[in-house]
Amino acid sequence: MPAILDGVKRLLVGRPMASNRLGSTLLPKRIALPVFASDALSSVAYAPDEILLTLSIAGLTSYALSPWVGLAVAVVMLTVVASYRQTVRAYPSGGGDYEVVTANLGRTAGVGVASALLVDYTLTVAVSISTASQYLATIIPALYGYEAPVAIGLIVLLTMMNLRGVRESGITFAIPVYLFMAALGILAMVGSFQYLTGGLRPAESAAFELVAEPGFEQGLVGIGGAMLVARAFSSGCAALTGVEALNNGVPAFQEPKGRNAATTLLLLGAISVSMIFAILFLAQATGVHYAEDPHAQMSFQGQALPADYRQDPVIGQIAATVFQDVPPLFYFVTAATGFILVLAANTAFNGFPVLGSILARDGLLPRQLHTRGDRLAFSNGILTLAVVAIALVWIFDARVTLLIQLYIVGVFVGFTLSQLGMVRHWTREMRTQVDRRVRSSMARSRAINAFGFATTAVVLAIVLLTKFTRGAWIAVLLMAVVFVAMRAIASHYASVREELTLQDVSAARALPSRVQAIVLVSRVHKPTMRAISYARATRPSSLEAITVGVEPAEVELLRKEWDEAQIPVPLTVLDSPYREVTRPVVEYVARLRRRSPRDLVVVYVPEYVVGRWWERALHNQSAMRLKSRLQRSPGVVVASVPWQLVSAQEQGESRWDAPPVTLPGQTIGEDRE
Repeated sequence: MPAILDGVKRLLVGRPMASNRLGSTLLPKRIALPVFASDALSSVAYAPDEILLTLSIAGLTSYALSPWVGLAVAVVMLTVVASYRQTVRAYPSGGGDYEVVTANLGRTAGVGVASALLVDYTLTVAVSISTASQYLATIIPALYGYEAPVAIGLIVLLTMMNLRGVRESGITFAIPVYLFMAALGILAMVGSFQYLTGGLRPAESAAFELVAEPGFEQGLVGIGGAMLVARAFSSGCAALTGVEALNNGVPAFQEPKGRNAATTLLLLGAISVSMIFAILFLAQATGVHYAEDPHAQMSFQGQALPADYRQDPVIGQIAATVFQDVPPLFYFVTAATGFILVLAANTAFNGFPVLGSILARDGLLPRQLHTRGDRLAFSNGILTLAVVAIALVWIFDARVTLLIQLYIVGVFVGFTLSQLGMVRHWTREMRTQVDRRVRSSMARSRAINAFGFATTAVVLAIVLLTKFTRGAWIAVLLMAVVFVAMRAIASHYASVREELTLQDVSAARALPSRVQAIVLVSRVHKPTMRAISYARATRPSSLEAITVGVEPAEVELLRKEWDEAQIPVPLTVLDSPYREVTRPVVEYVARLRRRSPRDLVVVYVPEYVVGRWWERALHNQSAMRLKSRLQRSPGVVVASVPWQLVSAQEQGESRWDAPPVTLPGQTIGEDRE
């Protein structure tokens, strides 16, 4: 069975890679762009949707503000990109916001940022994959109503691809990302050409009447209107998610890491802003109407929309309009958008494990997250992210409208504190710098980061104000839970480290007064004889065999066999009136410890080594319970003495093509008799 499982693993994730091949997994800019920027690039698939969806609450006239809301989002995007270009140059180690904030604002603030980023990475996967399942339903109508199972299947597929390693998954994902960029480029150029020549037709939804919700009949006026515009802006700022992943992924770049990451950031910002403007322009030019509940908010010629009407995403509606006469291009754009949304989650699959590894290194997460798997990927982090994202998709039924409300809170917490940390970083560096040119460069970087801090702080306030009661409180609660958990893990590791620290080396080197050895026996057979041989070979101060008297007839048979075998070790029978096995042994060992507290008690437990999975349920159950209890006792050492059954030997020979290891006191061929 282990050989079969290993074969399946190799088929799914590939052959193991040696540690000295880590350098070959580093990414050039042309691969790093799709690997780390797919999340931010894919935001054009839902950020414009969220802007129009929010503005639709105030009726059709509010759509006139969509380009201005897009412009505000673009300003924030370019500000954050410019700010992070300073960060990746100053901190190329990949700690990202966590490293910057911890170094400049303290460990508590760093843990807060880390918890926000971990939650946001998880939501990135859930939101992107859920949106992708909606686009797939646009192409394949039979998938309507099955978005959640489709999304879960996509997460599993993405997980398997990432377990194969960063570079290999990056090469796999590069082509779909570039196809998406080409698809939107063609859509923008053809749509703009049709608009300029008067050939651009209206979208299907342009004929629908969009009715304002109660309280917004007069449009965007008063405090309510201002809050709605602010809400549309905060939803559109989802376009910025993913920038922080590139900041955390700097170690995966080829040298020079900082410069290559900064260049990739610049490309990311320029491409994302261009795409958002193109989609909002074409949405307005084609008259796309998009509402959270189209059957309640829209009508056609005074009549309710048909019950079977399905509202396609904004890009899908634009593509259907622009390419009415060229259906293959419509399917190309829609499919490419669905693929980029799947790959957007790949940004989180690259950022989350790296951040998790850094946090585990610092003792804030379980240390298993720090080690790389046999494909040089952080496999435990990848699997953890996948499990939590699948849980979110299942709980929220892959409904993007609900998931999006939890989104971007965490990333803007990271943005804001990171930029504040960078301001303090440059201020501190300038105090020790005497070169005027270097000081001037630092001052310029500090000004950029200061502006970034002010901008992202305002956006964070708007996001919390407009989204908190609509679901953002769940994200805040999750961040608080992760924060408390990381502090608890750090406290545990610190207490264990303090407990294990040598205070008196001479005392630690002191030998026990005596070593009392005990061999647990149930019958006189090969495992028992091997355990006794091992115990005798260690030359303890005293040695005895003990058994628990559950059945009198079995005890008498054991005594008889013991005497006939002339075993030179005394046999002690422990009474067990209630037919327990574990308690009498534990109590006997405890009595030995009380009589001689400075002695060491070594308990030898014979165990079967089996080769088949179902055999594990048939053997060693009593031994496992005994070991579990005895290992908690100070001054007691539990030594397992293995006996390989034939099934285990066959597994070992078939897997390693080598004979079983001959153990001390064992003759060759003994365990085959």
